[in-house]
Amino acid sequence: MMRSVRWRLLLIAFLPLIVLLPLLLGVTMVRWINRFDDLLIAKVASDLRVAEQYFGRIEATQAAAVAAVARSVGFARALEGGKQDLTAFLEREREDHGLDFLIRVSLADDTLPHPLREVANASAVDAPAGHIVLMEPAEISMVSEALVPRAAIPLVPTEAARTITRDVESRGMFILAAYRSGNGDAALIGGRLLNRNLDFIDTMNALVYRDATGEISHIGTTTLFLDDVRISTNVRLFEGARALGTRVSEAVWQKVMETGETWLDRAFVVNNWYISGYVPLTDIAGNRIGMLYTGFLEQPFTAQRNATILTLIAAFVAVIGLSVPMFLWLARGIFAPLEQMTATMARAEAGALNARIGVVAEKSEIGTVARHLDRLLDQVEERDAALRGYADNLNDLVQQRTQELEEANRKLEATFAQLVMSEKLASVGEITAGVAHEINNPVAVIQGNMEIIRLGLTPPQQAKLKTELDLIDAQTNRINIIVGKLLNFTRPDEMSDLTTLVDAAQAVDDALILVAPDLRKHAIKTDVRHLPGPRFRIVETDLQQVIVNLAINAAQAMDTGGKLTILTGPAERDGLQGAEILVTDTGPGIPAEKLDHVFDPFMTTKPGKGSGLGLSISQALVTRVGGLISVESVAGNGATFTVWFPGEDNPSERPDKII
Repeated sequence: MMRSVRWRLLLIAFLPLIVLLPLLLGVTMVRWINRFDDLLIAKVASDLRVAEQYFGRIEATQAAAVAAVARSVGFARALEGGKQDLTAFLEREREDHGLDFLIRVSLADDTLPHPLREVANASAVDAPAGHIVLMEPAEISMVSEALVPRAAIPLVPTEAARTITRDVESRGMFILAAYRSGNGDAALIGGRLLNRNLDFIDTMNALVYRDATGEISHIGTTTLFLDDVRISTNVRLFEGARALGTRVSEAVWQKVMETGETWLDRAFVVNNWYISGYVPLTDIAGNRIGMLYTGFLEQPFTAQRNATILTLIAAFVAVIGLSVPMFLWLARGIFAPLEQMTATMARAEAGALNARIGVVAEKSEIGTVARHLDRLLDQVEERDAALRGYADNLNDLVQQRTQELEEANRKLEATFAQLVMSEKLASVGEITAGVAHEINNPVAVIQGNMEIIRLGLTPPQQAKLKTELDLIDAQTNRINIIVGKLLNFTRPDEMSDLTTLVDAAQAVDDALILVAPDLRKHAIKTDVRHLPGPRFRIVETDLQQVIVNLAINAAQAMDTGGKLTILTGPAERDGLQGAEILVTDTGPGIPAEKLDHVFDPFMTTKPGKGSGLGLSISQALVTRVGGLISVESVAGNGATFTVWFPGEDNPSERPDKII
């Protein structure tokens, strides 16, 4: 039976093993697989950066080589020797530097191919420049007829590539380096054709994928693309030939060539899946003309990952297979005494107080507990008889004492709550006053130093910094105003019980300064409107306390934001002219059953957020000067508190001092 001790203990024993351990293993494997994939992407990104750096270094090296030739003594002598000497000299230097052509051109020549002119113009006098450019067949033939067939690459139909109409890529991608000297009207230009340049791509691949032992990894490949066509690569076709003329997939082309982004993801390359990185290549004008690719076979890493996962699963199965029999064997000595104790306690609970476990052979702690249970049952049986005689009298006595204690406890809690609230209010007053005085000192220092700064500035400097200085003055003055209001609100001096003529609008504005931080904390908007009304007599800080209590209650009711509306103006009650303050919130309102008790002491609709004394105190402060406070609310539509005071012009025998 599942609810038996045996099954529960087995469940406790096996739950971590058969549930938590697989869960932990699964989460670990998922995280490890994701981390493994992230590491592969990071590796191909690193390889791609190395290839980019190598490509940039080739451009710089070629530019430096062309500059070295142009600055050499041999070049100067060849110029003096005539066209034949110059041609022979440039041919030797071209072969020495591994260039496909090295020519001296005049920038005034209208027939000069446009790419060569762009590179030459991009180089400053005596400062070589190297760039990659795209040249059409006609432009290539103007430089070297022999390079035209080398540049032409037949296109190989490639799955998932975009649809195009041509079947041969006849354009050529070149690295051009130009050097201008003297008056700058002529330039020495050296070019290297990258189409079919296998030495270039193999050198790059060796640099990127050489391991710590110096061996070149056979799983890594690099490729140079002209647009989406492989013009130089060490990726192999099925027959072992290089995959020149094959094309990249349309998805890669769209992301890299169309949007200019870098591709770092798995991709199908010719005949296998690779972890691939593609980066766009731009010409001298910033146009994207091709891509640089690095990648490595995904299969070896996938096989290694799958083998690791299978090893972990096999290890888990082995642990389960060894652990279950061991747990069952260890649990056998525990289950028997526990089941005996369970059966004995069940009989004792049913009323058979003479039920006993009997002789227990188990010597462990569980056996000790079983024997101790028998001794306890003996004591229970003995005491049960004695306790039955006292049960009836004790029940009556306990009930009477309980009622008395409950009543005393209610009184004690009420008294204690009042004491705590009084102590809190006194402490808050003292702390607020102390903090206000502490704020005044640095504010005075700021104001004093501002005057010194003004005296030390020249009139032009003062005019330039006028906005900032006036802003500092305004803010320090605002701090003084807030501190003054705070001190007036908390000062328990001898004049605090004297009434004065108070304007409702001014009192509301002063009180809102004190509660502004609380309103901002609750994201509450305020709408304050004042109409001219009569002044009335009240202790000013008492009125501020009433408005603060109502504003804080509204803020707590609108905990997630809302609108607080406060209106002041004239109002008549029972033939008396007076002033009225309306405080309206957009909170959930007050339930109908609590509406008649909101001014009762300790009554609160927000358990844990207040003492329940705020409205009770506010009512006492208002009514003792002849005023009235009331509330209207519909559940779900907020609440409106109305505070009314008789105007000073009404005949009254009220003394100025409240007793």
